[in-house]
Amino acid sequence: MRGVNETTQVHPPGDGAAEARSRRDTRARIQQVAVELFTEHGYDATSLREIAERLDVTKAALYYHFKSKEDIVASLVEDYFGQIDALIAWAREQPPSDEVRGEILRRYVRIVAEQDRVLRMLHQNQAAVHTMAVAKRRGELFKERMHSLVDLLAGPGATLEERLRATMTIGGASIGWTFYGGQAVDREELGALITSLACDFARLPRPTAPAGPPGS
Repeated sequence: MRGVNETTQVHPPGDGAAEARSRRDTRARIQQVAVELFTEHGYDATSLREIAERLDVTKAALYYHFKSKEDIVASLVEDYFGQIDALIAWAREQPPSDEVRGEILRRYVRIVAEQDRVLRMLHQNQAAVHTMAVAKRRGELFKERMHSLVDLLAGPGATLEERLRATMTIGGASIGWTFYGGQAVDREELGALITSLACDFARLPRPTAPAGPPGS
């Protein structure tokens, strides 16, 4: 496995765009490897040393980005919420329409698809994650964001039935990916199918084009 450049990580990079991009890439690679190990061996059974070894770096290089395993998990949760926040911010700037609501669903499904390994890892290690500081408000913060998505999907002045339909649409899309994402041969095809079925349940036109990047 290709290792991370330790010198770059131990000494803070300058202000150059390339260096900043390299730092983001390294952070993402650490997160990816941590998710792999937390999934394979469990959060409690995985050490920072093992994460560093799989990355082929020293612990000092790893510490430049994360001081603990809990910091890594917190960053994963923050990144997921960040994507949802970007989607909500985008949707609030759009005029209400069926097309916009369909795009909300497409972008939401893409976020779930991108984060499915993280979400499965968190579920698999929920006993350990539950004891972390990040978990204390995770449920509350997630609920706040889901309420915002429901409001946007149901539209202004929505009835209880319309809000329930929007809630079940979002939940069904998430569950659909959770059940089938790990066994999908073609992830793009699965995402498109889940989005189409979600649109059917939400009584929205099926999408005619692939979604752009989440939050874009």
